[in-house]
Amino acid sequence: MENKFKKIGFAGLDHLGLSSIVTTADKGFTVIGYHHNAMKISELKKGKISIKEPRLKKLLLKNRKKISFSSNSKSLSECKIVYISLDVYTDTSGKSDLNPVKKIIKDVTKVLNKNTILIILSQVTPGFTRKIKWNKKKLFYQVETLIFGNAINRALYPDRLIIGCSNFPSSIDNKLKIFLRKFNCPILCMRYESAEFAKISINTCLSSSITTTNILAELCEKIGADWSEIIPALKMDKRIGQHAYIKPGLGISGGNLERDLNNVVDLAEKYKINNRSIKAMILNSQYSKNWAWRQLKELVLKNKKKPKICLLGLSYKENTSSIKNAPSINLLEKLKKYNVSVFDPAVPIDAINYPVNIAKSSIEAIRKADVLLIMSPWKEFCYLKIKILNKIMRGKVIIDPYRMLNEHELNKYGFIYSTIGKSRKIK
Repeated sequence: MENKFKKIGFAGLDHLGLSSIVTTADKGFTVIGYHHNAMKISELKKGKISIKEPRLKKLLLKNRKKISFSSNSKSLSECKIVYISLDVYTDTSGKSDLNPVKKIIKDVTKVLNKNTILIILSQVTPGFTRKIKWNKKKLFYQVETLIFGNAINRALYPDRLIIGCSNFPSSIDNKLKIFLRKFNCPILCMRYESAEFAKISINTCLSSSITTTNILAELCEKIGADWSEIIPALKMDKRIGQHAYIKPGLGISGGNLERDLNNVVDLAEKYKINNRSIKAMILNSQYSKNWAWRQLKELVLKNKKKPKICLLGLSYKENTSSIKNAPSINLLEKLKKYNVSVFDPAVPIDAINYPVNIAKSSIEAIRKADVLLIMSPWKEFCYLKIKILNKIMRGKVIIDPYRMLNEHELNKYGFIYSTIGKSRKIK
């Protein structure tokens, strides 16, 4: 492989771009990262990353000799392959704003050699890639399948790579093929629109699993079953499988799955296809996000007028600082008139725009609380000592949707324990 080919460019340095850059460098390539924000570039050159993602900073430092950053788009002109890797942001309704992606494509294509391979990695709607004014033999769409909190492993060891081409069957440019083979996984080639819709289809199927799981888990609470006892039976069924999304939670959050559910709703309306089942997933997600609120009202608020409420975890999931559409934020909206203390190991203080007491530790947040709610499944919450909780809490109610704590130990100390998928009457 010639050295001049080994240089790969990435335009857009948010979660997607940074995760892609460090893993590409780890595969042996020299990488150039471009972003229009000069301040962001200055911080990255110093090795400073504001994004919470396990192993991201470690891999950046490990491969820093192979990585350069620039706020000048012309720096990409020496690359034979350039990815558009800007995160696509969504609003609270899950609607995408593709204008920043269009702008960065316009800026980048002005400076690239016409023989440069251009790959859209940002998630776009079907039909987007084909409209880009670039040689279609050099233009591709690649499906990103990163997961917040596990992005580095997913990028280093993908299940498969899905590549959209102008037509199918058609061959992938040889330079791109050599690069992709470094990831040692199957490469699926399809037309642009199929690849763009593949990502939406994946997320819609995941949303279906999440929605079905939450419905069945709540039924367990009513009929005296325990969802945790049922999960092994489902994982051993080859039609469902050990990696299925069958752990119940507080709805669908983070923006990505919601975006694709809305994409399907919009496309179905455009082509006059029944979309009621997809709309039902969105409604069920909103309902599931209120599970903790329903428990809090029943167990605490109807009996105590001015309780101290403790929330552990604000991010929408563990190992990320993102609070996009997080269940905790949904709950804080309802608790503005209450005395609330919060703690999260990753969410920055300036992101918490609510009248709450922000603690520096779990113990500080829990002290003298009448009720404890664990709203994000951070692993460190599993290690809370029940004996200490009994000593420092004023009340005896724990609402733990993700089953982070040991229910048997809590029962010994007389706690009222509420979790998803199991009736409180079960012993």
